[in-house]
Order: sequence, then C-alpha cells, then structure tokens
Amino acid sequence: MIDRAKRIALIIVGISALALGGLGVVLPLLPTTPFILVAAFAFAKSSDRLHRWLLDHDVFGPLITNWRQYGAISRNTKIASILSMIAIVVISFLLAVPAHAIVIQILVLGAAAAFILSRPLPPQL
Repeated sequence: MIDRAKRIALIIVGISALALGGLGVVLPLLPTTPFILVAAFAFAKSSDRLHRWLLDHDVFGPLITNWRQYGAISRNTKIASILSMIAIVVISFLLAVPAHAIVIQILVLGAAAAFILSRPLPPQL
C-alpha cells in the first residue's frame, strides 16, 4: 500500500513538474529545464510509460539526455535562457518595479546565468 501511495505521489510530482516546465517554455521567469529534470526523475521512479514518453519527446527528451549523459546544456537552450533572463529584467524596468526587487532579480538571475553558462555543451554527434 505504501509503494502504491509513493508511486501515485511521484506521478503527481512528475505531472506537476512537467506542467510547470511547459509553462516555462513561454514564461520568461519560470525555468523549464529544472522542472523537466524533476519530472524525469519522478517518472523514472514511478511510471515506465511516462518516463519513456518524456525521453522520446521532441522538445524535452534532448534536455534530459544531454543533462544525464554529459551534464550539458545545448547552445540554443543557453541562449533562450539568457535572453529570457534579460527580458524579465528589462520588463521589470519598463513596469517600474521597485529597485530592490530588480536588484534581487539581477542577483538571482545572474547566479542562474552563471550556472547555465558554466555547463558544457553536449558533444556534436
């Protein structure tokens, strides 16, 4: 009974993370990759069918494979991430967000950008 409850909980976590990752594709402040990696982890522990579907997905599959095999982030993903981070700061300026909030954004997004840029590119296959 506990195993079934754990499986159901992991499936719920995976679906929730997948939904947030999907939103992250279109919302600049919401990251996609970490949520997709959480979904992959949760599905790997709970559902072979959902895990396989995620790995075979045209958009999300390569993110997971690159991360698992090489700890790598593709050039296009890095560019999209950094541009999204810049866009959120510019939007904040345009919306006259308080200066302290913009400073926090710059610090947090700067740290995230440094991490993303520090990751290797996947090998050319």
